[in-house]
Amino acid sequence: MAPKSPLIDILAQNLRYFRHKLGISQEELADICHLHRTYIGSVERCERNVTLTTLDTLAKGLGVKVCELLTPRDE
Repeated sequence: MAPKSPLIDILAQNLRYFRHKLGISQEELADICHLHRTYIGSVERCERNVTLTTLDTLAKGLGVKVCELLTPRDE
């Protein structure tokens, strides 16, 4: 099995951060993005390597740019 990319961790952290910032649940984000709730959870648990299309969908659903989902946050 190939090693996991650090981008997967960054995406998971940022997805959770922006979702919480909006005050929405995984299910609500899934509805906005027309994805399944369990898919959102699996991305946040670093279990998925999302496609570029899905990355764009998630960014639009959160109202952020794709680069914001892939940039480490200084917290």
